[in-house]
Order: sequence, then structure tokens, then C-alpha cells
Amino acid sequence: MICAWKELLKILPEGLRRDVDKLGRNNLQELRLRLGKPPELVADTSRQLTGYRITAEDLSYCINSASRYSPWASDSVAKGYLTTTGGHRIGVCGQAVMQSGRIQGIRSVSSLCIRVARDLPGISGSLCEKPGSILVIGSPGCGKTTLLRDLVRQIANGKKGSVSVVDERGELFPPGSGFDTGNRSDILTGCEKQVGIDMVLRSMGPTTIAVDEITAEADADALLRASRCGVDLLATAHANDLHDLRSRPIYRKLWDFELFQWVVILQRDKSWTVERVVK
Repeated sequence: MICAWKELLKILPEGLRRDVDKLGRNNLQELRLRLGKPPELVADTSRQLTGYRITAEDLSYCINSASRYSPWASDSVAKGYLTTTGGHRIGVCGQAVMQSGRIQGIRSVSSLCIRVARDLPGISGSLCEKPGSILVIGSPGCGKTTLLRDLVRQIANGKKGSVSVVDERGELFPPGSGFDTGNRSDILTGCEKQVGIDMVLRSMGPTTIAVDEITAEADADALLRASRCGVDLLATAHANDLHDLRSRPIYRKLWDFELFQWVVILQRDKSWTVERVVK
């Protein structure tokens, strides 16, 4: 298992680092910081609170340390998240600043959810040998990104050709993480999926395109365009099972066009089943 743990500790207030390091170094999945409340450490099978109380200064310290005062980070925070060095993702809640019906930013931050990025080389096993396109589904926090990361790596190290990764939020292969990308992978970071998919399709000539979290109809349309060019796809989506997948309008289009040949269904305990898509 690989984790940029020191990078995580650096973005935390000094008064919190010791407890987090002691209690969560080996199995922490999420760290939830809420204004005026004790930090909550979420592991595989447990949740625990510390005696520390989160202040507004603590929340500001985390945001500023993670973003390094980057202007690009402000755009990311407006979407409710921030990805820091090492791939750790910070969800942000507070008072939204609206303009013309769109969120421009978040002020008076009241809560942060820090998701710890860990790499588990080899976790995908023989999934990389499946012919065609693969969709990984599951509920939040069940390990979709971790599994997708290893799938990309294994395919990039195999004989199928090159993999272009459109890593919109910098979570799959973030700078400073030490995560192995494989020998034949090309990573595009910080670009919206619908734009990035078209870009790598034109410029990189991939055999496979990989994206994390299909969340918009524009994402689905871009994947459809790529599939018509003979490219295999790797992707993740939020759905509990095949019925849930088919019932969601964004994903129904992918199902109707038989975009994916295999669906990997992840459970909360990190186990999974593989379904062959046959209509």
C-alpha cells in the first residue's frame, strides 16, 4: 500500500497532527473537520472522535495549506472540493457565493471532509484481461478510484496499447503521490472530462481512455464519441447495482448504446462482482 501520508499531515493544524498520525496512519479513510466539533476519523470498520475542537482558523489553515493560495484552486473550491499534493481530496461546505445562478466560491467554511488517497498495486487482479470497456460502480467511499487506478496501471503495463487518463481532479495519479502510472499511460490533469476526452482522442491516439466519476450528460456524450472511434473505455460511476445504474438518466444512455461490456460492482467491504453486459 502506498500513501503520501506526510503530505496529508502537512495540511493539518499542528494541534491535530499527532492524534491523526497515531490513530489513522494505517487505515484512515476520511477525516471530517466541523467547526466547533471534535474531528471524526473514519476507518474501514470504525469511527472515532478526538478531544480536539475545530476552530475557523483550523479550517482556513487546511484550505490555504492544501491550495498553496493557488488561483486554480479557487475554481476547484467553487465546485465543492480541492485536491492537494498526494491526491488527498478535500470536500468543502460553508456559505456558497452565488452569481447568475452559479456558485462562484465558498466563504465562511464550516466543514471539511478529507479523503485519504491510498494506492493498492495489484488489487484489480485479472480484471485487466477482460476484453472491451469496463465500468466500475459503487457507493461513495467503496474504493472505485483505487480500483480504477490499478486497472489503468495494469493495462498500461500490458499488451493492449496506451492508456490516456483524463484526471479532472488530480486524484488518480496526483503529483507527489508516488503512485506508479504504468509504462504506457499519458495523464491529462485539471481538465474537464468532456473537453479532455476529445483532446486526448485527437492528440494522443490511445487504445484506452480512462476517466473517474461520470457525473454529467456531457461526460457521457464525450465517452460515446470516443467509443465510436474504436477506443476502449475505463470509467467509474455512482450506482449501487445494475438496476440502479439503468434507472439514472445520465447512465441510461451508456447502457442503451452498450458502451461498456463489463460492469464491476463494488461493495462497502471492498469486495466486488463482475457482470457481463448482455442486453
